[in-house]
Amino acid sequence: MEPSTLTTERLILRPHLPTDITAVHAACQDPAIQQWIPVPVPYEVSDAEAYVCETVPGGWREDTAYNFAVLLGTDGPLVATLGVHPRSSYAHEIGYWSVAEHRGNGYMTEAVTAVARWAFTEAGCDRLIWRAGTGNTASRAVAEKCGFVVEGVHRSGMEHRETLRDCWIGALLPSDLGLPSRLPYLPTPPRDA
Repeated sequence: MEPSTLTTERLILRPHLPTDITAVHAACQDPAIQQWIPVPVPYEVSDAEAYVCETVPGGWREDTAYNFAVLLGTDGPLVATLGVHPRSSYAHEIGYWSVAEHRGNGYMTEAVTAVARWAFTEAGCDRLIWRAGTGNTASRAVAEKCGFVVEGVHRSGMEHRETLRDCWIGALLPSDLGLPSRLPYLPTPPRDA
């Protein structure tokens, strides 16, 4: 897929550029990111270079991951990173982290909503999956604000630093954002009490 750039009221979302290496490296020193996101620890400049210069463009080129740098305006600082990963012909998974000093301003909610709309309208997604380690309440709060329905806990559902962990899982459907789906959806009928 050709790399995309998205614009919201306050944000520019675009694929990472080499100019983002320093900001990505600095952000990934944050213990909160290291606790929940499977980044290398310690996180070296070479890790940021590999992510920005190899992983991001390779994902777009090979349709395996669509990663966005989230910037506060055209020339603003990096406030977050998020990615969408195809998991099947109809389902994609979203993941994200935010820069510590930019948390609490609603940037991540704004960015996730924009990328969800893009995934449903441009990337062929009919179900957007969100997962986070149980206890990652910040990630869950963003997901719920964006309309994801938390569906439960997957026991041993996530590998993190060579350890299997339980994770929350949720999903967002195009209809949750008032968008049509490529495929018809037949929900389970409610059970009579």
